[in-house]
Amino acid sequence: MASFMDRVIRAMRLDVQLYEEVEADQSATGQAMAVVVLSALAAGIGHLGRPFMSGPLAMIVISLVGWVIWASLTWLIGTKLLPEPETKANVGELLRALGFASAPGLIRVLGIIPILRWIVVPVVVVWSIAAMVIAVRQALDYKSTWRAIAVVLIGAFVYGFVLRLVMVPGMHHGMS
Repeated sequence: MASFMDRVIRAMRLDVQLYEEVEADQSATGQAMAVVVLSALAAGIGHLGRPFMSGPLAMIVISLVGWVIWASLTWLIGTKLLPEPETKANVGELLRALGFASAPGLIRVLGIIPILRWIVVPVVVVWSIAAMVIAVRQALDYKSTWRAIAVVLIGAFVYGFVLRLVMVPGMHHGMS
């Protein structure tokens, strides 16, 4: 079994083979969860002291729930709506691949330094999207990167829409 740090570094390097490896390694689910937790912790630390931002513990809970929802949604879109002939996947494979795709989020801890905050966030967003596309392509056994991009975009739209429905009413209630 590959070392955890080696896998995290390879995930951050967008190593296609790493995503294929963790997709197939059922024992890597705990490691994938650890990457999600560490990335959320980094985000929570990077946002300390900023108004309207969740602390590290809340970020961890939100990220773990979001990870499971995102993997399930991606599985549904990728295997039912946009499958390729070779597509064969389960939610566990997507959990592992997408968990490691959150590795670029580890640098969000640098957001605690005010001057770096404006650089870190856009870099992490672009880097994370690239990691997600690779993770989706590998986990869904796609030959087409464009199809993986479509799955990520459709998933982001649906996820964002649902999140907005759930979150916005509560946010407005407290602000009136």
